[in-house]
Amino acid sequence: MTEAVLFWLFAVVAVAGGLGVVLARDPLHGALSLLAAFFALAGLFLLLAAQLLAVLQVLVYAGAILVLFLLVILLLDLGPARAAASPPGVVKLAGALGALGLAGLLCTLFLSASFPPAVPPSDFGAVAAVGRVLFIDYTLPFEAISLLLLAAILGAVVVAKGKV
Repeated sequence: MTEAVLFWLFAVVAVAGGLGVVLARDPLHGALSLLAAFFALAGLFLLLAAQLLAVLQVLVYAGAILVLFLLVILLLDLGPARAAASPPGVVKLAGALGALGLAGLLCTLFLSASFPPAVPPSDFGAVAAVGRVLFIDYTLPFEAISLLLLAAILGAVVVAKGKV
């Protein structure tokens, strides 16, 4: 009972945080919404008995990655988004209908699919299992993401230098 309540609480906070990231006009408010989503995901990892993943979620994402995002926001001096010209009503209607159609298709596919019972491996979330997957199975993507983050930092510095 308590686990179900905590799951729904964390799930609602994660979805609300994600919506806040997408809908926020101020980049700083978007980053704070992202922080709420990261902490909610850490709570969901705790409910899955993956304590290492929860700690890594807080340290790596809520700590390092979010600080990187804030550094870029502050370097670029992004204020609240300026009110842009609103797209015509036909474009908004077409976008809304397309999104509803896609959501309906995804719901239909999800409800018609049969899923095997989810049984996590016995070492799910353990340090050895995470290290094995990260540094043996996914070494190349792990290194590619680190280079991508380095390029993003350098790009932010170059763009910020151009403004000065």
